[in-house]
Amino acid sequence: MSDDQGRAQPPGNPIALSNPCLTSWLAHLESLHPSGQGGIELGLERVLRVKEVLAQDLQYPVITVGGTNGKGSTCAYLEAMYSFAGYRVGCYTSPHLLEYNERVRIGRLPVDDRGLCEAFARVEAARQEAGGIALTYFEFGTLAAIEVFRSRQVEVLILEVGLGGRLDAVNAYDADCAVITSIALDHTNWLGPTRESIAFEKAGIFRAGKPAICADPDPPQSLLEQARAIGADLHVLGRDFGYFGDQLQWTFWGRGGLRRGGLAKPALRGAGQLGNASAALNAIELLRKRLPISMQGIRRGLIELDLPGRCQVIPGRPVIVLDVAHNPQAVAGLAAKLGEMAFCARTIAVVGMLGDKDIAGSLAPLAGKVDLWLLADLKVPRGASSEVLSAAVNDSGLGGCVECFASPGGAFVRSAELAGENDRIVVFGSFYTVAAVMRSMQNGR
Repeated sequence: MSDDQGRAQPPGNPIALSNPCLTSWLAHLESLHPSGQGGIELGLERVLRVKEVLAQDLQYPVITVGGTNGKGSTCAYLEAMYSFAGYRVGCYTSPHLLEYNERVRIGRLPVDDRGLCEAFARVEAARQEAGGIALTYFEFGTLAAIEVFRSRQVEVLILEVGLGGRLDAVNAYDADCAVITSIALDHTNWLGPTRESIAFEKAGIFRAGKPAICADPDPPQSLLEQARAIGADLHVLGRDFGYFGDQLQWTFWGRGGLRRGGLAKPALRGAGQLGNASAALNAIELLRKRLPISMQGIRRGLIELDLPGRCQVIPGRPVIVLDVAHNPQAVAGLAAKLGEMAFCARTIAVVGMLGDKDIAGSLAPLAGKVDLWLLADLKVPRGASSEVLSAAVNDSGLGGCVECFASPGGAFVRSAELAGENDRIVVFGSFYTVAAVMRSMQNGR
């Protein structure tokens, strides 16, 4: 049920789940909001009320990571470096690709179904005790993730912001160090139409007297003013920390003449990865007194990790590139990476996107670089039709031929049929699109 503004309301007959399977619990989470998993309703009041009932007072360092692009990569670097240094690391990210468990990890491994179900049960009991508050899918999941981490006694916690920052459920937990990776136009319906408005929302994760890191070398004034107003210790890429190097190795630098040299290039691909890795390293240096870490842990964390769906190259012929890029800045990064790859005869793009994205702006960086567009319907809340994508390709004069499909899986099957050994298949546009293609690849079709 919902009121006229689309806000979730307590269900009339809340279900009583004693020990359901994970699938049943996830269905329950979706039932609490009229838009299901895709429901967005910013604000901290609901989460804070249930958090209070659960008495979620965290006793270990928390690193919160926000930003338009690069959040997942930065979380992965932090998670890997602390894990290889011997810490018991809890990491909460979203969305997932194939299984919900991917969102909640301890020691770089997804938490088992039982751990999630037990946490969901505790959150549900607290939700009812708080008056049957109708949490969104993300809010419920965030509270449950914290319950998992508390029960498993983690030593450091990494939390990825879902949307924005100031009013995101993750911001119910105070950050000992807050990281903002980049600031670009995305989610403008919720965060405002300019970089200034978006930066203000993202800067809401900063805390007074605590380190605040911005890996965007050109931060909007609103972010600088927010950090100054609350007394956060702001570190900006290129001003307070940064990197230099060549194609073989690089050096991180920070305040006070700090240098960490001889670092191997990060395992993750993409033009912005040195910036993301530098932000993670700066956070580690700023928390070193509480969380001492060896250079061995740092070095292993930079190179011994992978993050599916982030400029992920599947070797073979034809080569397949999977990237969840879904806004202009991210697709520009993908286009740059494709330009660095070896020659290919043709590029075939498999694309599915959400309708509230800047579709034309997101496809523009690939103008003249795609020979065949295989465009797919996304049959999820807010999903765009292939006809909408086709109009964007044709109206913008991006070049290449266009075919439309009912699903990303169907579009990918067609790409495999058409691609020659020297061609390249690039899958992008949404987590949903990449996930659907990954499932298709697993099924061998």
